[in-house]
This record gives sequence, C-alpha cells and structure tokens, in this order.
Amino acid sequence: METWDAIRSRRNVRSFDGKPIPAHDLDQVLEAGRRAPSSQNWQPWDFIVITKRSELRELATVWQGAGHVAEAAAAVALIAPVTSDERRAAACQYDLGQATVSMMIAAADLGIGSCHAGVGDQEHARRLLRFPEDRHCAYLISFGYPLARPLSPVAKPDRRPFDQIVHREHW
Repeated sequence: METWDAIRSRRNVRSFDGKPIPAHDLDQVLEAGRRAPSSQNWQPWDFIVITKRSELRELATVWQGAGHVAEAAAAVALIAPVTSDERRAAACQYDLGQATVSMMIAAADLGIGSCHAGVGDQEHARRLLRFPEDRHCAYLISFGYPLARPLSPVAKPDRRPFDQIVHREHW
C-alpha cells in the first residue's frame, strides 16, 4: 500500500479476527513509532508489546473504553515519564501522539487495524506491565486484522468538510 492509501484506509478497528501478526510486521509497526518526530529529539517513550491473550484481556480493564484490547492480536502500551513541568508534559503528549499515528499508519499499510485507548487505572497498569514508578502508561494501541472488512481507502470519510477546516492566509 502507498502512504496516501494507508492514511485514507486507517480507521479505528475494535473487532479483530484473532489471526496473529507476524513478528516482523509488528516490529515494523514499532519501528515506525520509534522513528516518529519528537520535540528536541527527546523521544520520551518506551513501548511495551503485549501479545498473550490472558494479558490482553486483563489490560483491557484499565479503562472503560479499552475493551477492544482484549481481542486484539497485540497491544502496545506507550510509557512516558511522569513530570510536573507543564511545558514538558505538553511536549510529551504531542510526541506520543506522533508516535501513535506513525504506528497506526504503518499498521494500516500492512492491512493491520488499530485503535487507541486511554488508561484510567495507572496502578493496575503498573502491576500488569511492571513499568517504573517514575513513568506512567499514557495510551494503549490495539492491533489486529479487522474482523468485518479489510482496510481499504475510504472514499467519503465521516469528517468535517475540507473547506470548513482549511483556512488560507487568515480565518
């Protein structure tokens, strides 16, 4: 798939067919996250990959909107430093967003669906994933092959119209 097709094909997938993702494809998705742009090349992330079904089911309980993680072929937990510096925290969130979308587009390019989720219960996430006390689990991304329909470019996405979003030279 070409980049533009991957961008147009990517959508939130919450139902997966159960087929495992080949290790080299999963590594390619993770490499896309690793190579994501980062403010001052800070790279504040660590990625924890989860593929065991029992672990995925338990991880799905850290947030009410993370149910899709339970049936995914894999999930990636994005781990970030804890900071009280508001500027640093904002830069971290932006960087994590870039890593997230990089992984999701790389996955779409391989025909792998994805969906992101927040993490509400940090202590439960820490018990499951064993990340250090000076870190938190910022997001989860589930990955797997779509159950209902394969990824393909969406001709008419459910998005605000282009001319209502794009302003040239001024509002």
